[in-house]
Amino acid sequence: MTNDKRLKISVIMPAYNAAHLLARVLTPLLEMHANGEVDELLVVDDQSTDNTAQLAREMGANVLVMPENGGPGAARNYAAKTAKGDILWFVDSDVIAWSGGADIIRKAFAEDGVAAVFGSYDASPGAPSWFSNYKNLTHRFHHQHAQRDATTFWSGCGAVQAQAFRDLGGFDTEIYRVPSIEDIELGYRIKRAGGRILVCPDLLGKHLKVWSVRNAIFTDIFRRALPWSRLMISREGLTNDLNTGTAERVRALVAGLFIMSVLALPFAPIYWPLTVFLFVLTIVINREFTAYLVKNGGVGFAIGSMLFHQLYYVYSATAYVWCLLEYHLLGRKDRLHVP
Repeated sequence: MTNDKRLKISVIMPAYNAAHLLARVLTPLLEMHANGEVDELLVVDDQSTDNTAQLAREMGANVLVMPENGGPGAARNYAAKTAKGDILWFVDSDVIAWSGGADIIRKAFAEDGVAAVFGSYDASPGAPSWFSNYKNLTHRFHHQHAQRDATTFWSGCGAVQAQAFRDLGGFDTEIYRVPSIEDIELGYRIKRAGGRILVCPDLLGKHLKVWSVRNAIFTDIFRRALPWSRLMISREGLTNDLNTGTAERVRALVAGLFIMSVLALPFAPIYWPLTVFLFVLTIVINREFTAYLVKNGGVGFAIGSMLFHQLYYVYSATAYVWCLLEYHLLGRKDRLHVP
């Protein structure tokens, strides 16, 4: 972009039934606006059934109301049409953006060719359960250890050059009709158009989402693994970035062997040493991630998280294999829509 350090930033927060979160997530953004760190703050109410729009107005935000419920991608597109900033900073309604984020964003966009940047969650998620902490810390780990030049985009706390966003048509809400991988797909289009996407580890937000095991598995499979696999297979190929890298594929293979050994134990209990060996092997090949979990939650938290993490590897890899079969053997080459 340009070296202008005072690029105007419009913050866009899509919100649906988020009244219970606004005191925590909107207050710091309003402070940034009042201090001149950001130039515009737009809350897009996606036809909430609670008093999200009213409360946001009372708190001092500029509120737009969607003509109909369309999901966060459509809400971001709606606000982008009238946003005044040179940069669109997307912040989810369950993310508390850290102070100083605007300066980090401006500094990143001062580099040559940068069209988008994104950060990560912080190390202290707001949800109380161990499983929610595991999910949020896992997300943080991958973003903190990603290559600086990314191939995808993340809209939970990420920013895009406004003109580039409009030129590319924003988020694809025809294919991704529900919250899914619309930000990842946008990142692919940004890269194809020649724009750089930077990962900024210091651009942080605290995630307040409460995950259940059931909701996480459904989301991981039907809103992430399947649509992302179809996108990679049909358009981009398998990328070596974030949680699709080569090392992650090896870890998924070992996880599959471990899960199979666990399932075989009732029929062949004599082979329990193999199961123990495979679990130890998963710890070894995930030693950096395991140490990170221990640091942020203790040994018990790390063991429980690593056990579930092996299941995560298996169902995510299975989804990718299914999509390969779907594409090459069943001839379903247009299965991109997420209903």
